[in-house]
Amino acid sequence: MIKRFSVLYVGQIDLDNPGADGTPANDRRYPNEQLVQAYGHAVNLAKHMDELGYYCMWTAEHHFQREGYECFPNLILLGVHLAGQTKRLKFGSAFNIVPMWHPLRLAEDFAMADVLTGGRLIFGVGRGYHSREVETFGAPVIDNDANRELFMEQMEVILKAFNEESFSHKGKHYTIPADVPYRGYQLEEITMVPRPVNRPVEIWQPIASGRTLEFIARQGIKAMVALTGEVLVEQMFRSYHEHARNAGRDLVLGQDMGLGLGFYIANTQQEAIDRVRPYHDERYKWFAPFGFVRYTDSQGRMWGTPGAPSRVPTIEDGVEQKVWICGPPGQFIDFLREQEQKFPGLEDIILQWPEGMPWTEFRDQLTLFAREVMPAFSPAVEVPLATTPSDGS
Repeated sequence: MIKRFSVLYVGQIDLDNPGADGTPANDRRYPNEQLVQAYGHAVNLAKHMDELGYYCMWTAEHHFQREGYECFPNLILLGVHLAGQTKRLKFGSAFNIVPMWHPLRLAEDFAMADVLTGGRLIFGVGRGYHSREVETFGAPVIDNDANRELFMEQMEVILKAFNEESFSHKGKHYTIPADVPYRGYQLEEITMVPRPVNRPVEIWQPIASGRTLEFIARQGIKAMVALTGEVLVEQMFRSYHEHARNAGRDLVLGQDMGLGLGFYIANTQQEAIDRVRPYHDERYKWFAPFGFVRYTDSQGRMWGTPGAPSRVPTIEDGVEQKVWICGPPGQFIDFLREQEQKFPGLEDIILQWPEGMPWTEFRDQLTLFAREVMPAFSPAVEVPLATTPSDGS
């Protein structure tokens, strides 16, 4: 049953002229003074979520995005800072792009953050999809098979570092430790210092292509399915469940999975659609060229595949596919009750901050959601009836 509500903030700044007919994504270019606005937004969002009783603030690792869409290159560093600004809120990595890291450095950074924050960070891993950033860091992403091979070995190293008091590793990409003499003896194994205090480490990974789905189900890595049409959601949930069962993990359908949604609360569905439209369209103006339109046609074919639509989706498409929930609070509650019936093990819902939506507008949406929707699924937190003035704080 649904227990926890979180927010995904990928690190966008206040984008000017959003919408399908607004500034083309590739024409956006902002100076550093504007790009760092994302960090102020992160602090304000974390404090607001903490006050309202949300569970986790998820953020995304990306690099070089002068366009202003995703401006956080180090999620662990950000999470440690935000934990110091809040009391209860957890901070999740959605996701650390593992091929851009040495796996031991990533494991060490998380372990240190786990100690310093008292376990308030959640570890997340991904394979990446931006050629500009992954290939620039010297890792493959255009070659999907090479990317997957590297990622799988890196995860083997990370899991050893987290879980074994001392370890060694010999693979195609890494030999750990180095085969060298040290203080009079030959190195054969090492210990990561520190290791996470809170073990086993909770690890999340997105389900995109599904090519690593069997691996994560077998390893006990939790899966996030975000902004995905209901047909594909059901396929992915059932596939994860089946792979987990084959690996000897007896889960309830939906257990160890999170569902990510776009949303807007208003008096009517049409009002909500009209208000969120420019931000929905801005998102897909940026993401659609990467192949991130996870909708299906009536025959179950994913958009962009032969015979299925290949156009940029509208908000009406998103509402029809139950990717975006728009309307009064009761409509959202009804939708979530339906998900509980379909996936009785589902506990985590992740709300998307749409690209281009001003902070003050999203802040008010989170307040409405916490006051009108969350109490139907989790213990109520006292929520102010009125928000603070729209001063950007």
